[in-house]
Amino acid sequence: MKIKVLILSAVSSIALAASAAADSITVVSWGGAYTKSQVEAYHKPWASSTGNAVVSEDYSGGLAEVRAQVEAGSVTWDVVDVELSDAIVGCDEGLLEEIDSSMLPAAPDGTPATEDFMDGALNECAVGNIVWSTLYAYDKTKFDTAPTTMADFFDLEKFPGKRGMRKVAKNMLEMALMGDGVPSSEVYDVMNTPEGIDRAFAKLDTIKDSVVWWEAGAQPPQLLADGEVSMTITWNGRIFNAIASEGQPFGLVWDGQIYDLDLFVIPKGSPNKDAAMDFVKFATATKPLADQASWIPYGPVRASSIPLIGTFHSDASLQMIDHMPTTAEALKNGVQNDYMFWADNGEELNERFNAWLAK
Repeated sequence: MKIKVLILSAVSSIALAASAAADSITVVSWGGAYTKSQVEAYHKPWASSTGNAVVSEDYSGGLAEVRAQVEAGSVTWDVVDVELSDAIVGCDEGLLEEIDSSMLPAAPDGTPATEDFMDGALNECAVGNIVWSTLYAYDKTKFDTAPTTMADFFDLEKFPGKRGMRKVAKNMLEMALMGDGVPSSEVYDVMNTPEGIDRAFAKLDTIKDSVVWWEAGAQPPQLLADGEVSMTITWNGRIFNAIASEGQPFGLVWDGQIYDLDLFVIPKGSPNKDAAMDFVKFATATKPLADQASWIPYGPVRASSIPLIGTFHSDASLQMIDHMPTTAEALKNGVQNDYMFWADNGEELNERFNAWLAK
């Protein structure tokens, strides 16, 4: 009898261990302050409400590791934060589980999730969580009248001083066209013509001699802080850190911003698919998305989250809404990066851009 009890006890222990393992999911993201924001807004609250555990891992993006796991039939990741292009490609290749958008919670006022998420944020195999942006910032101490449009970035007479720009064709050509008066909704139509590309380079010609080119994301805030430029193209997360943590007197101009999405996906064959689905459902609800925005200025993809955005988690005087790329004002003349355009034309345009730089 004693032996039987011990055996039953051992079996129960194994079953409990297996159950515990099934309730632990691995969520993979990009690390640093971004993952920190997700841990605080998604991981901890979900774990607390479900009793499940979240194992957080970092990666450097792309589909290589997901593809390797799926093809080997040995999937260890349950939820992965990916860029929009990878979400679409991964779904097309059968690497990702399908996600039924109808399972997502409605907004607090009852608006269905399918109407609450911004365009492009819901896909067959992915649910969006944040928007990040390329925009321009300026030194408030340099101008009596603040710049407000992308055209102002290219106006050296009205807004004198050097300009910081990224040393790549992508985004610089789009911004040049918007600076030349092309509405955001027409940018890629114009860029799909030889005349449109010529027009973009002609606009860049007007400020070429006043440009300080940068390559690393840490450079734009430093260029502004050192007084080397009066305005610079930058990434909204990078410039926010300079404002929030260093107290730099920088202003943001959202007109002409180019934004992109990150989304949650579930690798095909996730060992904890049901729990992973529940996590995605929880994390992309209205309040968690707004909570995440108190840690880093990557905008929530749900309209209902915007009014709930509060202050910076460590500074109640800093209103995070002013730094979000997803407000109605910020999106008014913004454009979503067309990854298919750059997949088809990037090599050719980068060659032309580099040749133009060398002239």
